[in-house]
Amino acid sequence: MGWIESMEGGYAVEWLDGVFRFSTSKNESLFLQRKNPRKISWTQVYRRMHKKGITEEVAKKRSRKTVKHQRGIVGADLAAIAARRNQTTQARLAQRTAAIQKAKAEKKEKEEKKEKAKVRHNVDSAAETRTKILRVQPARAPVAGGPKVSKAQMKGSKAGR
Repeated sequence: MGWIESMEGGYAVEWLDGVFRFSTSKNESLFLQRKNPRKISWTQVYRRMHKKGITEEVAKKRSRKTVKHQRGIVGADLAAIAARRNQTTQARLAQRTAAIQKAKAEKKEKEEKKEKAKVRHNVDSAAETRTKILRVQPARAPVAGGPKVSKAQMKGSKAGR
């Protein structure tokens, strides 16, 4: 079942052929009440759990200090990152303005290309309409008036309703 050991020594709660032996009536009473020896302050189990009466000082384990390493990121190696970090704010600002101007110029070119393409398209479409007008359309036969009717409806079945 379990053990409740006395600090005075030798006697314990033990299972021997269905017989329990207790060192004191106090131990017996606590055992029969199903008390947990880990929660009873004078038991050996409690003292072991709560590290009581340990004479030898155990040296505390040294934890290793983490060392920081710098690594490159995808698209930029360590040298490029270091160069960017060491840049002056003026150089950074100059780079930024140059990039903005370049982007604006590209956008302007794109818009101009679009405008030219639009003008060409308008001229081409005007020419096409002129040729379409000049072509003579063949006359179509007149379509019988009224709604379209399926074969099933012509036969008189209720499937088409």
